[in-house]
Amino acid sequence: MRVLLIEDDLETARFLCKALSETGHNTDHAEDGELGLQYGLANDYDVLIVDRMLPKRDGLSVIEHLRKEEINTPVLILSALDKVDERVKGLRSGGDDYLTKPFAFSELLARIEVLMRRRAPDMEDAELKVGDLTLERMSQKVSRSGKNIQLVPREYRLLEYLMRHKGQVVTRTMLLENVWDYHFDPGTNVIDVHMSRLRAKIDKEFEQSLLQTIRGAGYMISDGA
Repeated sequence: MRVLLIEDDLETARFLCKALSETGHNTDHAEDGELGLQYGLANDYDVLIVDRMLPKRDGLSVIEHLRKEEINTPVLILSALDKVDERVKGLRSGGDDYLTKPFAFSELLARIEVLMRRRAPDMEDAELKVGDLTLERMSQKVSRSGKNIQLVPREYRLLEYLMRHKGQVVTRTMLLENVWDYHFDPGTNVIDVHMSRLRAKIDKEFEQSLLQTIRGAGYMISDGA
């Protein structure tokens, strides 16, 4: 799942990005409202986590602008303002849920899961399929020909990204930016190592190989159809 976190408190942002990554979520971070709005307009996210009080543009303004642009991604508002009228104002601005600070990460994660369940009937890609390989985004379950496949969070994010781009060549730069959150090449074989582990799990015991290495270009997942 791809998350946009718009939060100006860097300590809170670092904690949330790390915790969300450990639970298998790919998180982009914007530290002010203007940058957050740019990210929200330019990218496709599964959920937005928006702090109420932000520099340059406040959180409610960001949400209202996105809604005017018909971007209906679920929004969880974070705020230290806990009065009823403040929560109502946040929800009426286009937010889907409102969580007051301080909060437990387990509650934030549970609220995200609820938002995703509400959205599930309208999600075209709630289930990703390539041949007999299936990835269920809500439960993060992966199976092939009915056999469950256990993936660690990074492998899951890698497979999800490949399946969302099935039949397309995915470059190393695309993977570094969208799976590892690197905007530079660290000069290591981290992609090759994870790709090898992923291939062993989804292809090794099956007659048809789905994961392909496109020499000099990148990788592609396809059932050959």
